[in-house]
Amino acid sequence: MTTLPPERISTPDTHRHRDVAESFGADTERYDRTRPPYPDALIERIIAGSPGRDVLDIGCGTGIEARQFQAAGCRVLGVEPDARMAAFARGTGVDVEVATIEDWDPAGRTFDAAVAGTAWHWVDPVAGAAKAARVLRPSGRLAVFWHVFQLPDEVTDAFVETYQRVAPDSPFNVRAAGQAAKQGLDAYQPILDKAAAGIEKAGGFATPEQWRFEWERTYTRDEWLDQMPTQGTLTRLPPDQVAEVLDGVGAAIDALGGAFTMPYATVTVTATRAGGRG
Repeated sequence: MTTLPPERISTPDTHRHRDVAESFGADTERYDRTRPPYPDALIERIIAGSPGRDVLDIGCGTGIEARQFQAAGCRVLGVEPDARMAAFARGTGVDVEVATIEDWDPAGRTFDAAVAGTAWHWVDPVAGAAKAARVLRPSGRLAVFWHVFQLPDEVTDAFVETYQRVAPDSPFNVRAAGQAAKQGLDAYQPILDKAAAGIEKAGGFATPEQWRFEWERTYTRDEWLDQMPTQGTLTRLPPDQVAEVLDGVGAAIDALGGAFTMPYATVTVTATRAGGRG
């Protein structure tokens, strides 16, 4: 079963749900500690396909991918609407300005690459791409990417069952999310198509393409439960309800032997700015 985290089951107006988008800063330290970084091969390919090393990180969060680009020799400016996440990222050495990308003023600055790691679904896909086109140098690259992961069915089923029992009035349709997860990556192709369509509608770019990088990670029970409260389905629940959901999922992981290996695919929609090499 290949799935994105539940908050990434996108709708046409996902970017309008600022209350969810800005709920991830409630525990910045946990978010930064538990959310996985991106494959080195992706970072290297973006840099190799860009005219230089000046990077704009859109929705940089706590700076996870920004620090990866810095480690690869890039100069990075982050734009992040949540002041709490921006403050955390600054504390790790990332230069960040607080704004949504749609409202951000580039003040004449230009970049070789504009990236968004697990953030573009909170951006207006046309307005965001148009802003990227405005600030990218000729041949500059826009690359927006997400982690897609494959949880064991038993873990997803336990999450759905427990969440429905604990938070029956939640507006999040957890059963539909669980069903979509079991359809595989194809269930989430619309998210990628939406990003590509926004780039094409904004204009100024070559035809978008998709990249995919596969990898895996083994999680212990405690490691997976540590990450779960950073997911959008849980960030707005009261602590006692979150604890009950974690108990239910933890029991499922215990039944699997206390750990599981998670296949990941990091999927990317990318296009180069017109006016140079494509």
